[in-house]
Amino acid sequence: MTFSPQHPIPGVVYPDPADLKRWHDMGAMPAETLADGFRAAAAAHADRPAIVWLDGTLTYRELDEATDKIAAGLLDLGLKPLDRAIFQLTNTPETLMAYLACWKAGIIPVCTLAAHRESEIGYLAEFGGARAHFIESDAPKFDFHAFARKMQAEVPGLDTIISTRGSAREGAVDMALLMQGDLEAARQRLAEVTQDPWQVAAFQLSGGTTGVPKIIPRMHGEYLYNMRAVMAFKGWTAQDRVFIPMPFAHNLNMGCGWGPFLMSGGSVVATPNTDQDAMRDTHNALSPTIMGAAKPIIMRMQAEMDQSRIGPGALREIFSTDAAETVTRGMGVDGHHIFGMTEGTIMFTRPGDPEQVRFGTCGRPVSEHDRVRILHPGTEQDVALGEIGELAVAGPYTIRGYYNAPERNAETFTSDGFYRSGDLMRCHMIDGQSFYSFEGRIKDVVDRAGEKVNCEEVERAVMAHPAMGDVAVVGMPSPTHGEKICLFVVPRSGTALPDVAELGAFLKAAGLAIFKWPERIEPIDALPLTKVGKLDKAALRTRIAKTLALETRQGELT
Repeated sequence: MTFSPQHPIPGVVYPDPADLKRWHDMGAMPAETLADGFRAAAAAHADRPAIVWLDGTLTYRELDEATDKIAAGLLDLGLKPLDRAIFQLTNTPETLMAYLACWKAGIIPVCTLAAHRESEIGYLAEFGGARAHFIESDAPKFDFHAFARKMQAEVPGLDTIISTRGSAREGAVDMALLMQGDLEAARQRLAEVTQDPWQVAAFQLSGGTTGVPKIIPRMHGEYLYNMRAVMAFKGWTAQDRVFIPMPFAHNLNMGCGWGPFLMSGGSVVATPNTDQDAMRDTHNALSPTIMGAAKPIIMRMQAEMDQSRIGPGALREIFSTDAAETVTRGMGVDGHHIFGMTEGTIMFTRPGDPEQVRFGTCGRPVSEHDRVRILHPGTEQDVALGEIGELAVAGPYTIRGYYNAPERNAETFTSDGFYRSGDLMRCHMIDGQSFYSFEGRIKDVVDRAGEKVNCEEVERAVMAHPAMGDVAVVGMPSPTHGEKICLFVVPRSGTALPDVAELGAFLKAAGLAIFKWPERIEPIDALPLTKVGKLDKAALRTRIAKTLALETRQGELT
């Protein structure tokens, strides 16, 4: 068996074949593609529900047959294995069908978001060499067809538009028509497609909040291992039903949500809407057992529970980056933490972990083959146990380089191949096992008169106050200090927020240095999120800067 791709794509940094062989021999790198993985799950769980939504259900057999027809139809349109396709879709059943069909046809999805526009789609389509553009023709608030036609005119080679939902208009192909082909003929056509486990499965995107995202190549064998490792580590089974109201295109959902479930026989809840009414209706009707969500969505659910409009139902776990204690104490459901990066290593807490671990850390890596170092930022020197440093990782499902970005790769990887995450972490030794806590981003600081204040540290201290529902600390412009500390707060229901002096007294009692105390408190209904569902601190910094500028102008007029 060879451990290198049959047709390497220029600009992709592939793993060393010796590493792949070593991991394969240890059982950590299957010689299978994602199409192989799904077909195995479909054969084992043919009559189980694969995708459920408010209006219907698809069994594994139905999903397998439909995606075989779609995959063959894509090839009939002139698309070829290794062609790239922009995915600009929401969380509908058809989106998952399109992903599976592309993997069966050997086509590589470029995982953009429905919210992306000319800046992102134009750049990523051209830079990634996309030939197809998947859209939804029935979107109520945006004309994706007209947008796709515009992109088609501007991006060389982007010559095929496929509509997954609604009636395709002129110049686009209706995916539903591709499902009308003959199943046996489709399978004969797909038998000619070489399934290469060492080839790129998807072009994922970096999760940065500013600038155009970088392209992250994820390979079939390692992504399948990632998905199966998550499922096994968490103890989830084919009897479980997962609901993650974050974009299907996002790595958190693909690598830790719908991907693991569709490769293992579980059920995936699909809904394109995440407003409070839709969340309530989806939860009550479809009874997920596992849920993953950002804290603002969790708080909406808690508000629904407080008003007895939803109950826990079959739900036994909610995982998030930072809300395990809130979920456990306030919702009567086991809360767990996740830490992950699109570039690779995933960490989770899991049932049986003590509260010290579940509430105070993000757990440990899901694979025994993940390698973790905590470095002094900007160096390759490890910090002492228990000290904060930059997380650097390597392992079977961590990337070796961004796509076509040699200069970025040179500064992002250590000399021995560890990926520098930019995240600050601390290692805790608990009962002889290493667990890790997220301590902020290297750049998530307020530069207050030369003192670098770590926002995560202040947020953790502030959250101990009983009035705080959710918080975010950002820097605000200051003519005297460069930046001062602004605290945005979603108040806990039924409580009154402290003023700056009262909060300062609380933080003094907690032992937080005075220069780290917030100097302004801004109430807010909900913290803003980026397009990939992460806290949008850039929006908060812009908001407070505008508020201060307005106050200055008003002061000048009085």
